Parts: sequence; structure tokens; C-alpha cells
Amino acid sequence: MDPSSPLLVVAVALVDADGRVLLQKRPLGKSLPGLWEFPGGKVEAGETPEAALVRELAEELGIETHASCLAPAAFASEPLAGRHLLLLLYICRKWQGIAEARHATALQWVRPAQMYALEMPPADLPLIGLLDALI
Repeated sequence: MDPSSPLLVVAVALVDADGRVLLQKRPLGKSLPGLWEFPGGKVEAGETPEAALVRELAEELGIETHASCLAPAAFASEPLAGRHLLLLLYICRKWQGIAEARHATALQWVRPAQMYALEMPPADLPLIGLLDALI
């Protein structure tokens, strides 16, 4: 991959019936260890952002959803380790299964206003206020 090209990452705000959003804690040994983040991951070559997010949710959380259940919400643009991160955030209110921490060290459901008190990656921070307004 060309280091001058942006790193395209997708993430989701899974919203439960009480208006809470699922966050996962990044594992040790990865970049930004111990920070709380929205579930998601890198878009692979040949994938649409929605397909990547459906795949990532199955891999990371063991839940199933469909691209039609993903509503584009916001994006963030941030320098990250010599690359430029472009993070696409979606909102999802419909999925099957119960989320489990397969790659993260912990999961928690929080209201957007509670996210300000958590340690989160720099790219996620500007998204909190937008999520609070959308949910």
C-alpha cells in the first residue's frame, strides 16, 4: 500500500434501544492500546466501506448486520503514524446476535455524553458531539 495514500477505516456506532453506543477497548500490543473506540477496521482492497464494516462486525463482535442497516453519519480526518487516517462513521440500530469482545479487551455501552470522560483515539473525539446530536 502506498504510504502517501490515506488509510481508509470504517467504524460504527451501534445504538441500542436505550440510546447507548457500544465501545470497545483496544488491546495491548496494538497501536493506541487501552483506548476506547468505535468497532470497525480497515477497508481492504476491492471492498466497499459498508462491506468492510459488515465483515469487521462479524469478525470483531460476532454479530451480523446488512449494508442496508448502516447509515452514514460522519467522518474524521487525522494524521496517524506517518499516514493520514480517513475514518468513516456509520450508525447501526439493527443487528443479530449479542456483541462479544473477540479482539478487544472489553466492551461497554455508553451514552454519547459519557464518551467525553473516556480515553479515545484523537480521530474519534470530534465525532462524539455529532453522535450526541444524531442519536
